[in-house]
Amino acid sequence: MKKFIQFVKECAGELRKVTWPTRTDVLSSTKVVFISTIVVAVILGLLDWLFTKGLFLVF
Repeated sequence: MKKFIQFVKECAGELRKVTWPTRTDVLSSTKVVFISTIVVAVILGLLDWLFTKGLFLVF
């Protein structure tokens, strides 16, 4: 039990040292991920559409 209590104390100590991101940082990172996801989805959707049309032309 002593080791577990020591572990919890050390974890709490390490978490106090962490530099947490600000709300602004989190929101800007979230926007980047959201926009990147949409862009990649659109590109993949267009490629899928093009390949489908191409295959219909061949077969």
